[in-house]
Amino acid sequence: MPRHPRGRNRRLGGSLAVHGRRPGRGAPARNGRGARPAVKLVVTTPLALVVEADDVAHLRAEDETGAFGILPGHADFLTTLGPSVMSWRDRRGAEHHVAVRGGVLEVRDGRTVSVATREAIVDDDLHRLEAEALAAFRHRAEEEKAARTDAQRLYLAAVRRICRFLGSGQARAMPVGPAAATTRNGGRP
Repeated sequence: MPRHPRGRNRRLGGSLAVHGRRPGRGAPARNGRGARPAVKLVVTTPLALVVEADDVAHLRAEDETGAFGILPGHADFLTTLGPSVMSWRDRRGAEHHVAVRGGVLEVRDGRTVSVATREAIVDDDLHRLEAEALAAFRHRAEEEKAARTDAQRLYLAAVRRICRFLGSGQARAMPVGPAAATTRNGGRP
């Protein structure tokens, strides 16, 4: 009897799945107490621990490539986040949100998700977070980008001026060492 032509791919898909589930096999196995497994979520800023949740059933975040989800048993993972809103659902089904101003997200052992960010705002109202917090984060990012651009322009202008000064022949050799101090002071020590 011939095998199903896609049977091998289905088996490979199960072993390569990033969330520990097997395709088409239903929900993941429950732990010994009958509860679904959960992920611990930790969101920190340089000054505070913003979120510490032990009962996360599903997490949704967004990086440069787009939105992605994390379930219990997810493969180890590291990515950078832009200004975005992370959403998670706890085991009771309640949904929570935190706006982050960029940062680094790490998944360890399929049980812990850590996010290090410059700034974070927690709110259970998604629309308010998207409207206020993300707008403020993006505005600050644009201001920082403009400041970096201005600093780079000043640096380049200084380098050009030094190159013109040195190339014009106006620069003369300056003596170096103890003799230089007496020469600059008119021979006085």
